[in-house]
Parts: sequence; C-alpha cells; structure tokens
Amino acid sequence: MRPAIIDLHIVQGSTLRDTLRLMQPRYEYRPITGISGSPLRLTVDHGLPGSWLAWVEGVNGMQGVNRSTRESPHRVTVVDAATLEINALSAFCLSPSGGQLIYKPPVDLTGATARMQIRAQLGGAVLLELTTENGALAITGLGTITRTLSAAQTAALTWTDGVYDLEVQFPDGTVQRYLQGAVTVSREVTV
Repeated sequence: MRPAIIDLHIVQGSTLRDTLRLMQPRYEYRPITGISGSPLRLTVDHGLPGSWLAWVEGVNGMQGVNRSTRESPHRVTVVDAATLEINALSAFCLSPSGGQLIYKPPVDLTGATARMQIRAQLGGAVLLELTTENGALAITGLGTITRTLSAAQTAALTWTDGVYDLEVQFPDGTVQRYLQGAVTVSREVTV
C-alpha cells in the first residue's frame, strides 16, 4: 500500500491539533434505507466508529448528496448504529430515497504505536519527533490518530520547512507507513 501524500502546515505560536483517519484499502458498500432531515440523516447499518469519511451514490430526489469515490467524501457523524448525519446537507422540502453508503473501514490500531519524524530533507537531520510515547500522537479509536503540538512547542520552532512520514507499528511487529509529505511553518508575527 502506498502512503497518502498529505502536506502539513504548522502555524508558529498556534496550537496544532488535527485528527488523522487511517483507512483500509478496500471499500464497504451499505444500502441506505432512509434519508431525511435537517441536517441530513441517513438510515443505514454502517458499522463506523464515529466521525468518518464516506461517499453516497445512487440517491434519487437529492442529487447534491451523491458523490463518486473519485470525488471528495462527505464527513459523516455517527448518531447511532443505524444512523449517520451529514451536517453540511439538508433534505428540507425534498423526498430523497435509495442509494448506498460507501466507505473504507478503519484500520484496527489496537495495541499499535505511532511515530512521525520531521526532517530538514529526505535523510537529513531530525527537526521534530512526534510519537505515542512522547504524547504528541495519540491513538484515540479505530483508525484514528490525534496529532498535537502546543502553542509553546510551535512557537519554539526555528525552521520553516521539511519533510515527514508517519508510521504505525502493530503488535505483531509489522510497520506500515500511512502518510508522508512536505512540512511548512508559517512564521509568527504577533508575539
């Protein structure tokens, strides 16, 4: 599996807190049995752990909800085991029906550790290390890693660009790289 290329932008002097979703490469397809409400609610036996990314195809009467897997996914929030919400959409005065939910299931991170290094250049000096051991990375659920740097930590950065990768080590010793990309630091003006 090739790692996703996602560049990281750090604003010096501001807290960095983001959530990373690690997905398996295969797709799940689930029939939608009901669509209604404001915000939009989908009745579907989904199996998702919480806020996730998903696509919707084949809905009649509400074309704006349909997105192929070649497009950006919707951010869906779990209401319960049979209901998802898409806060950015509304079915007000519409009668949508049918369709299917498509998503990539989360990676099981039970017992795993994560590590991320930022280097000046590929193979260069380590500028910053984030790990589950030092608390900068936290596994917060199925397929979910939270990355955090305090405002004081970002204010102390003396460099402006680099490269990174993020790897996960599983309990069986397997290591998988999930993310990589460029890093830029936007200099703080107001201090």
